[in-house]
Amino acid sequence: MNQNKFQYKVQGVDYDVEIEEMEGNLAKVNVNGISFEVELKQPINPSHAVTRHKVEAPKPAANMSKTTTTHSVAPQQPAPTAAAGAGTAIKAPLPGTITTVCVKVGDKVNTGDTVVVLEAMKMQNNIEAEVSGTVTSIVVNQGDSVMEGAVLLTIG
Repeated sequence: MNQNKFQYKVQGVDYDVEIEEMEGNLAKVNVNGISFEVELKQPINPSHAVTRHKVEAPKPAANMSKTTTTHSVAPQQPAPTAAAGAGTAIKAPLPGTITTVCVKVGDKVNTGDTVVVLEAMKMQNNIEAEVSGTVTSIVVNQGDSVMEGAVLLTIG
């Protein structure tokens, strides 16, 4: 495997990560075919600074193309799903950008109700409630980029 290519598993989802370019504390990376710009906040192990990054909230990249967003990739243990809220986790079926959060915490939803709209490959995808109940937590905001399998919200 190329020294700039890595494979990570986060919450049971495999990610192929390739570091395309590194300049100062900014790197252009490709994660499962999607380009991102990541910012190195502080090396965990200075001899492996390229492969380890502290996670930061997604934000638009000012100097990158329209389809690229800024993320930091971290090969660390993910927070348990239960931390998002009690109930059934509704997860992203594919990577994309949250365009609309259709519910708020405390809303009652029925199976099949649209709870989030996710844009992927320039298409709007309605993410539906898989169970009926009350929204106990929402862990994404409009504009957030998410990877496949990321928890969007929970319904209890």
